Amino acid sequence: MAKVSVAEVMTRQVVYLPEATTLDEAAQAMRDRGIGDVVVTSGPTMVGLVTDRDIVIRAIAENLIPKQTTLGAITSHELIMVEQSATVEEAVRAMRERGVRRLLVCDSDRKVVGIISLSDVALLPTSTLA
Repeated sequence: MAKVSVAEVMTRQVVYLPEATTLDEAAQAMRDRGIGDVVVTSGPTMVGLVTDRDIVIRAIAENLIPKQTTLGAITSHELIMVEQSATVEEAVRAMRERGVRRLLVCDSDRKVVGIISLSDVALLPTSTLA
């Protein structure tokens, strides 16, 4: 059976928000777009990733105020990328090794073209992962 590529299962919608964006604004953007993560920027530079889980664990559980706390305060600064031609198996291996649930997906020029998450992989039929 053919291996499934990252490009076949990734989420193509990537949302970029400035690090000065408040958590309540970021959460609303995630809700409105049906996504669980945003890429955080400082000017034109990507500086990290924030997930819906980050908002809960790093902010809400720590009693930070969502209307006053910015993405920059809770951003995971390690940006891990996988090329869109990689297999899903390779992406999952990278997630395990780095202890993350999401990877940015890039093209051969290292331009971000999507995001792959464990939930994207979980939706695949098990026969495609064998």
